[in-house]
Amino acid sequence: MMKLNLNDTFNKQLQADTDTSNTRRQVFGACFSYVTPRVPSNPKLLHVADEVANLIGLSKEDLTSAEFLALVSGSKVYPETQSYAMAYAGHQFGNWAGQLGDGRAINLFEVLHKEQRWGLQLKGAGETPYSRTADGLAVLRSSIREHLCSEAMFHLGVPTTRSLSLVSTGDKVLRDILYNGNPAYEDGAVVCRVAPSFIRFGNFELLAARKDLPNLKALADYTINYFYPEIKATGKEKYLAFYQEVVNRTVDMIVEWQRVGFVHGVMNTDNMSILGLTIDYGPYGWLEDYNLDWTPNTTDAEGKRYRFRNQPDIALWNLVQLGNALYPLIEDIDSMEQVLNSYSHRFDAKFPVMMQEKLGLTSEYNTDFYDELGTLLSVSETDMTIFYRNLANVLKSDTPEIALSKIEYAFYQPDAIVATLKTTWLNWMELYLQKLNEEPISDADRKAKMNEVNPKYVLRNYMAQLAIDAAEKEDYTLIEELHELLKQPYDEQPQNEKWFAKRPDWARNKVGCSMLSCSS
Repeated sequence: MMKLNLNDTFNKQLQADTDTSNTRRQVFGACFSYVTPRVPSNPKLLHVADEVANLIGLSKEDLTSAEFLALVSGSKVYPETQSYAMAYAGHQFGNWAGQLGDGRAINLFEVLHKEQRWGLQLKGAGETPYSRTADGLAVLRSSIREHLCSEAMFHLGVPTTRSLSLVSTGDKVLRDILYNGNPAYEDGAVVCRVAPSFIRFGNFELLAARKDLPNLKALADYTINYFYPEIKATGKEKYLAFYQEVVNRTVDMIVEWQRVGFVHGVMNTDNMSILGLTIDYGPYGWLEDYNLDWTPNTTDAEGKRYRFRNQPDIALWNLVQLGNALYPLIEDIDSMEQVLNSYSHRFDAKFPVMMQEKLGLTSEYNTDFYDELGTLLSVSETDMTIFYRNLANVLKSDTPEIALSKIEYAFYQPDAIVATLKTTWLNWMELYLQKLNEEPISDADRKAKMNEVNPKYVLRNYMAQLAIDAAEKEDYTLIEELHELLKQPYDEQPQNEKWFAKRPDWARNKVGCSMLSCSS
């Protein structure tokens, strides 16, 4: 019999909603509402991540049991637990949206395993008091994307929530994929997400906006106690230290996003983890043609608020909103401004180091040199992942022409690299080769180091779409293939060379491959 080491705290130590009815409403004076997952008609386990199962203490035998399927599909509530949905608010696309909450996520319980706390949450398991006008369900395509990307990001070394399992429900869900008045029924699915906690900036924003100081303080104390135990200060200094740590973790996460070319797509404050984890994989994407102004989100297509180049600034903007929410606990503007100012200092210290590592350089960071590279990558329509990966093949003894030939595969239109553009590339390569020849380490050692920070394989949207297309025909083998591929994104994997490829032409403007909606 499946046995988990339960250790619930959030729903034991924080204030519950006294109204236990599952009706859409404004919830006051509470951090969460009790709610039971919707029972699916015909659940089927499509994929499970063994690694994540190990984290929470599940055996391989457990994963094939009827109990496990019942748990991760929402069919049955685990004994002696009370599932719930969190209350939070948020700024969406820069505008205050008021109460939001877990509209399609239901937290099951927390477990302790090997002295590590993990919360389990079902996404797509039915309506909650926070569902507003939605149904609380999720479709197969968005669930495949979240399941694969959570694990891909972890193995890339990016702070993230994890995904334990992917289940089809056997039910149909009505969705308008592009919000253009053409809804259609799709297969329903549920993802079981795993993280130390799913608390967001918005949890604090809701309580502060309602001037609910007792619950705001209780939530902050709870979060510090369980997830920032290194903070030993008391009084306002405790909350100031907490704010500082959230700033630090957020910077570290954003630097990793920029390193691998990840675009989140929906950086609303309700999608910002208080633990500095990437959370809520909706219309995400990877920078493929090095368009720094690209956003994968159709809702953001005009304003491009969440475009790749804007992510560091948006994270800071979101941290300002968190600061506003924490202000009643600190009431020290000068000290809080110092914390906020540290964001830029930390980012400006980490970002150049990260970029130098991507180029295999240890010399002093040269802004002009990098600006020139960024311009070249943009105007040449260059695949970011392939460019940096293949750049590691350049040798100190190469001529600029040979060096350029080694990254030519990254160009979407190599025949267009002519005349002045080619000359500019050759000039940049000449400078790069000069810098390489000043490096004390060998070509082989530099390549090894570069390959540790420049992934060969990322979850490109077209790859996820291929897995979705197959799954909609009840072929789930590609989900497993991609899951295994992305466990070792920095390894060569000669048998998987076909995935080291630019986005194909058919995917350039295809729905699900170029841009996606928030229901994606």
